[in-house]
Amino acid sequence: MRPENCLPKVYTRLCLAIVLVIAYLKGTQGQELWVYSQTNLLVPDEVQRIEELMQRAKNSGYTHLLIADSKFSRLGQLDDRYFKNVQRIQKKATELQLKLVPTVCSVGYSNDILSLEPNLAEGLPVQDALFIVRSGSASLQADSNQALPALSDRRKWGFIDESLKLDGETLQASPPYSGNVRLSKPVRLTPFRHYHVSVQIKTQDFETPVEIKLLTKEGKSLNYTNLRTEPSQDWRTHHITFNSLDNTDATLYIGAWGPTRGTLSIRQPTFEECGAVNLVRRKSAPIRIELESEDGKRKPLQEGVDFEPWADPKLGNVPYAGEYDVWHEAPSIQLKQQLPDGSKLRVSYFHTHIVYDGQVCGTASDAQFEDLLEQQIERMTNLFPNSDFMMSHDEYRVMGWTQATAKGLAPEATPGQVLTHNVQCCSKKLLARNPKPAVAVWSDMFDPYHNAVEKYYLVNGSLRGSNAPDSVRIVNWNFGKRQESLQHFSQRGHQQILAGYYDSDPKQITDWLDTVVDSKIPGVQGVMYTTWRKNYSDLEKFAGLVKDHSWYSKVSKD
Repeated sequence: MRPENCLPKVYTRLCLAIVLVIAYLKGTQGQELWVYSQTNLLVPDEVQRIEELMQRAKNSGYTHLLIADSKFSRLGQLDDRYFKNVQRIQKKATELQLKLVPTVCSVGYSNDILSLEPNLAEGLPVQDALFIVRSGSASLQADSNQALPALSDRRKWGFIDESLKLDGETLQASPPYSGNVRLSKPVRLTPFRHYHVSVQIKTQDFETPVEIKLLTKEGKSLNYTNLRTEPSQDWRTHHITFNSLDNTDATLYIGAWGPTRGTLSIRQPTFEECGAVNLVRRKSAPIRIELESEDGKRKPLQEGVDFEPWADPKLGNVPYAGEYDVWHEAPSIQLKQQLPDGSKLRVSYFHTHIVYDGQVCGTASDAQFEDLLEQQIERMTNLFPNSDFMMSHDEYRVMGWTQATAKGLAPEATPGQVLTHNVQCCSKKLLARNPKPAVAVWSDMFDPYHNAVEKYYLVNGSLRGSNAPDSVRIVNWNFGKRQESLQHFSQRGHQQILAGYYDSDPKQITDWLDTVVDSKIPGVQGVMYTTWRKNYSDLEKFAGLVKDHSWYSKVSKD
C-alpha cells in the first residue's frame, strides 16, 4: 500500500484516540461528592439534624446532598410548617453552596405516593376462586382441604430438623445447634389463587430471623414478606399471604436458616386458601364475578346491580395511609340480587403483595399512576426550582400482571418496556419543567448485570432491555459486578455517580475508583456516601479516601 493511502486511516485513528482521551478527561472533570440522607422535614429536630449534616459535609468537601422525604409525595396535604422547614434547608444549602438533589417518582418503593390512591398498587391475579353464598353475602370456600398435619405427627411432614424437639403440640429448639431450625412440607396448590400461612412463634435471645417460605420445584420463591420476629418475644401470631401464580405445588418452610443461638418455639402452623385480602380495584385490575350453576355454566354478575361495590377498606390504610397490612379480614361480597344459600360464585380479582418489611410497588403501566407521578413532579419542581432531581426507580419487585393503560404503551409491553417507557416519561416531564437541572436514577433496574434480568422477584416477564435515556445520570450501586456495570452505562453514554459505603467499610469506595481508573471508564463524575441507617460516623473518612485517590487528584491536576 502506498504511504499516501495510509494517511486517511492514520488520521482517523488519531482523531478517535483524541476523542477517547477527551471523553475520559471530560468524565473525570468537575468531580462531585454526594451524601445521601433520608429525613422528615416536618419535624424541627430533623431539620436541625440536616443542617448540621450539611455543615459537616461542606467542611469535608461534599458538593451535593441527595435528600429523600416521604412527604415529597404528599405536598398537597401539608401546611405552612413543612414549607418553612424546606426554606430553612434551602437557605442553608445556598449559604454553603451545597446542591440539593430531592428524590421524586417513587416507582419501586411506592408506599408514599400510593397513600394518595392505594388501589394503584401492582396486583397479582386470582382466577375463578370459589365463593359460597350465605345469608345475602358470599365468602371464599377453598376448593380443597389445605390443613397441615399436627406437629406431633412428624411422619406427615416433609422433614422437621432434629434441633426442633416436640413438647406437646409445640416444637422447641435450644442450643447447641448443629444447623438449620426448620420444618417443611410439600403442599398442593391451585394455580392463581391467594393463600394464607400463619404460625405462632416465641423467642428468647434468638437473633436469627424466623421465616416462612414457599419455594417451587425450580427454587423460585412465591412470597417475600418478612415476619418481623424479635430476638425475644412472647407468643405472637405471624402471617404471610402469597399467590400460587401458575404453580400446582410448592414446598412450605417455617423456621430459621444458618447459625443461631437462643431458643425458638413454634406452634399452630396453618395453611389455607384465603379471600380477597388487600383487594385492588381499578380499571386496569378488573374483577369478574360469575354465578355457577350445577351443570357448570356461568352467568356474569354486574357490580352495582347484582352485588354492592366490592372493596377492601383496609387496603393501604393500616396503620396509616400508605402502609399495607399483611393480614386482616377479607371483604365479603354483599349481594343485591337474592340468591339461595349455597349458590356458587366464581370470582377473579387482583391483590397486592407486601415485600420484606412493607414495600409495595406501584403499577407503572397504569395511566392513573403516571398522573400521580406527573402531579408530584409539578409540585416538586415548583418547590425546588433549579434543583437536580433523583428518580426512585429501584428494586421494582412486583410488576407486569395488570393491564397496561399508560398513554403510548402497548398492551403487550414487557416489564422492560414498561420501565423504559415510565422512566422516559418521568425524566422528560422533569426536564420540561426546568431544562437546566440534571436528572438521575438508581442503576439496578437498568443494569443487565444487576436487576434488569429475565426472572426477578414477582415480575411477570423479562426486564431485559430496560433503559433510561442517556441524558439521565446513573447512580451506580452494583459493587459486585462494578466493572461490567460501569462499562455498560458508559457505553450507553451515561454520566455516573458511584454509590459507595452502604453502611460497610468506607474503604470500599477505593475499590470502585480503582476500577474506574484501571479500566479508564469515562463519565464517572462523582461518588456518594450512601447510608440507610443514618450513620454518618465515617462521613469525613469517606471524603478523605476519595480525595486521596488518584481519580480525584488526577482530576484536580487536570
